[in-house]
Amino acid sequence: MKRFKIISTTFIIVIAVIFGCNVYYLISLYNSIRANVERDVMTALADADIDDMWERADRANRAAIAAQKAAVENGDSIYSNQRGGVSGVKDPDGNFVTTSENKDGTVTVNKTPLRRDRSYTNQMVNEMSQQMHENMDPFVDFNLAIMDSILLQRLADRRIYPDFIAVEIIDSNGDVLRGNVHVPQNDLSYDVFTLCFNPETGLNYRAYMTPLTGHILSQMLGVIVTVFLLMLAFAFAFWYLFHAVSKMRTIEEMKDDFVSNMTHELKTPIAIAYSANDALLNYDTDNDPQKKVTYLNIANKQLKRLGELVENILAMSMERRKTMELKPEIILLRPFVEEIAAAQRLRGEKDVIISVDIDDKISIEADKAHLANVLNNLIDNAIKYSGSSVEITISGNDKGISVADNGIGIPAKSIPYLFNKFYRVPHGNRQDVRGYGIGLYYVKSIFDKMGWSVTVRSKESEGSVFTIKFSNDG
Repeated sequence: MKRFKIISTTFIIVIAVIFGCNVYYLISLYNSIRANVERDVMTALADADIDDMWERADRANRAAIAAQKAAVENGDSIYSNQRGGVSGVKDPDGNFVTTSENKDGTVTVNKTPLRRDRSYTNQMVNEMSQQMHENMDPFVDFNLAIMDSILLQRLADRRIYPDFIAVEIIDSNGDVLRGNVHVPQNDLSYDVFTLCFNPETGLNYRAYMTPLTGHILSQMLGVIVTVFLLMLAFAFAFWYLFHAVSKMRTIEEMKDDFVSNMTHELKTPIAIAYSANDALLNYDTDNDPQKKVTYLNIANKQLKRLGELVENILAMSMERRKTMELKPEIILLRPFVEEIAAAQRLRGEKDVIISVDIDDKISIEADKAHLANVLNNLIDNAIKYSGSSVEITISGNDKGISVADNGIGIPAKSIPYLFNKFYRVPHGNRQDVRGYGIGLYYVKSIFDKMGWSVTVRSKESEGSVFTIKFSNDG
């Protein structure tokens, strides 16, 4: 057992270390995934910024086209005093137009094709974005509702679906320059992301969204479930192993008790029979016939007791190997029970009153030898676990038999274990009663094999009632 405790302790430590490593790994994985998700959110915010400028450029372009059309109709052109295109707007061909002045004073016009079906981060560098803001922000106002919807779309492109999102514009000190009516009053329960879109002026987007924890955990769900099931399997396996070993140890202890009790039980009738036989051999009993009969009765009684013990042990051995075969026959119940009761009344250990209340015409089909052993066992227990006298009532009909006594009773906590192998009811006031804990187990085993059932009702100091039903129905 000491070795088992060492192995168990080592196994528990190993499981704890594995669990700790798994927890550490899950935390590291969570932090790694969160960093990636936050990076995706910032990228989506940068993409949304450029897409928003595209939307504003498109609005400005439509306004410029309308103004140009009006100027042409009036004989005037808005480009009459300009050498190049308009810097930071989209032309009618769908290009984003910017201009740059060279060292020799010439102006270069840059046109970048724009596509509405994709993000434009890879098409524009940060300098271009900054230039766009500087040229566009003073003339085309922000629309934060549009910015919110664009950011939601860019996040959806990355399979991030927050339940709530709101964007506002702040300065480098964190003061709100352009508020959003949807920004929550209490931002502690939201994740907040800040993106500087114009370093020259210190302007920033600040985005509020529902926490990313749910999104991250959904990505980790497979790993978490796998780790949980693995640890559950480890815990169950260890519990089962510990339970099995504990049960084996309990059985081993009960077996040791059984061997000890059985040894004592066997030695007692052998010693008494030996003493009676020795008296017959060494003393002149021919001149005292009464003494001779007494010694012979003592020896016969103890040998009968010894035979019963051996018979029970053999019966249990046969039952354990599942090789025991019953030999059912029709039994007239009352004469059968009366014969058993008559034999038990002659025990002479104490005053025994056995009453039989069974109709003369009732008959059953059962194995006669085993049923006799069972009834003898129940009556024997009623006699042993009683005071100086005992009253036993055996009643029955075509549905079952009951054996009731007025003995010392059985504690309620012991009743669920009463039919377990090797189990003995602890009776503090009956230390003189010896046994080996297989009698009632034998009773239950025989009835199970017959297809019958047995139940018990008992209360301490008020006796017990064992009820045998000839079928397992109810």
